[in-house]
This record gives sequence, structure tokens and C-alpha cells, in this order.
Amino acid sequence: MAETMDVKELRNVIEALLFTAQDPVSVDEIQKVVEQFAPEVIRETILSLQKEYDSDGRGICIVEVAGGFQMCTRAELSPILRKFHQIENSEKLSRPALETLAIIAYRQPVVRSEVEAIRGVDVGGVLRTLLEKSLIRVMGRKKTPGSPLIYGTTEEFLHYFGLAGLDKLPEVKELEVKHESTGMAREDR
Repeated sequence: MAETMDVKELRNVIEALLFTAQDPVSVDEIQKVVEQFAPEVIRETILSLQKEYDSDGRGICIVEVAGGFQMCTRAELSPILRKFHQIENSEKLSRPALETLAIIAYRQPVVRSEVEAIRGVDVGGVLRTLLEKSLIRVMGRKKTPGSPLIYGTTEEFLHYFGLAGLDKLPEVKELEVKHESTGMAREDR
């Protein structure tokens, strides 16, 4: 490719980078490859590609996730893709894991005893599972007696849930409304 490229070539390069990358690609990472373009131009180009993919109703889309951009399949196609690839849903998180993860996501930084106080049960096994899946990480130790470990979420957490950042977590009020609309009894919470 020529040393100077135009915006059309930039679009092609970005599309190829996103297609071949296993993880989300940041604007800064792209700029290291196409140095002559400012980060704003790169971001605008990505957003333009994203809009193009959305308006065409393609089977793939470009999403902003975990501090970067990534190509992925449309969510509504997952049953067909699972059938084609014969993928089991073994990677789903259990309800206790989801509850623990939600507490950590919304209250981080948080220690185990705080999570247990909210859940009302021991969460040691669940924390180990979430650490193994790299959805949470140890952020340090709290400066209190016993120096308990402090937990927070990871970029893998953002990637797993398709979030651009923690600020994109649904508001707790939204979750309560959705939960109530499922008709679950108070005791089930």
C-alpha cells in the first residue's frame, strides 16, 4: 500500500484490522498503523463503517467494547450460529455467579465480606470461578484488619457483556423495572 493513503484506503485498512483482530482494537492501536491520520479521523471512519454495517442489516456489526472496536455477529443470529457450530451453552454463568458479578460491577472496589453481606451466603467458590474466567481481578488489599482482598471487574468483563465501559452499565432502576416486569415474587430476589 502506498505511503500516503486516502480515506477510502483508511476505511479498508480499519475494516481489515477489525476483521482479523481477536480482541477489541483501540483508536490508538489503529493510529500506530496509519500514523498520518489523527485519532479523530480514525474514530469518525470507524463510526461511519459502524453506521454502514447497521443500515445495510448485515450479519456482522462493529461494536464499541472494552475500550476498543470489534467486529462481531449480530446477537439475533446466535441461535443459528450455535446450531451451525454445535456450540453448547456451557459458558453461561450461574445465577450465583451473575449476582456476585453484578454486586462487584456496581459496588467496586469491593471486598468479599461486603459481597457476602449483600448476598447472604459464602461467595468464595464463586469468586474463584469469576477470577478463573478473568471477569474480576484483585485490585489490592483494603487497609483494615485482616487486609482483605479488593475486587473489581476486568476488560474481559466488559467484553463478555459487550460494554464499552462501566459507565454503560444499566442503571439499577432499569434493572429493577425489568426484574419486576418478569413477575418474579419478592422472595425470589
